Amino acid sequence: MYDLGTTFGNATLAPGSNLLVSGPPLSGKRRMALELLAHGSEQGEGVIVVTTRDSASRILSDYEALVSDPESVDVGIVDCVTKHQGRKARDTDIVKYASSPEDMTGIGIKFSEFVEEFRTERGIEKVRVLVDSLSTLLMYSDVQTVFRFMHVFTSRIENAGAMGIHIIESTAHDEETLNTLRQLFDHAITVEADGALSTTIPDAAVGRIGD
Repeated sequence: MYDLGTTFGNATLAPGSNLLVSGPPLSGKRRMALELLAHGSEQGEGVIVVTTRDSASRILSDYEALVSDPESVDVGIVDCVTKHQGRKARDTDIVKYASSPEDMTGIGIKFSEFVEEFRTERGIEKVRVLVDSLSTLLMYSDVQTVFRFMHVFTSRIENAGAMGIHIIESTAHDEETLNTLRQLFDHAITVEADGALSTTIPDAAVGRIGD
């Protein structure tokens, strides 16, 4: 099981679960998602982040600020931003690069490489995965294309026994788009503009971000 920490009353999710985090801009949902990753790192779990809006260096800096020993964590980042901005980059042990947020085939390949490396080379069985964000994918592709990609992606998380956390801007899309994508996820967390939380996670006790 994956422990979600005190923000959610120490509720747990079963391996293979996928969680949709939605809310308006500046509501704190990204930090909350990173805190969920950091909580797993403190327990020896691995972390994979697919970032479609921030560079790997920004993600790594924000994430490492939340863990007690950054040198000891196992993290992999699929960066879909750097090459899209025209900068040259080569894959490393920590960062793999997709050409753009539109390159869903490349994103899937790089993600799968990290999953395999964590399992076979690093001996890590439990992994938390963050996708930040679905809204950027929807800027470059239509909802049907994103739905098909995320159907495969969430299935890979399920098959790997990992835990997926997927962020979407609730005010950037119409209700039909949101409802279409919600079908892919086992549970949801909604973050309001004031930081108030609601969730479909069983037995989760929630208040506000930062409480």
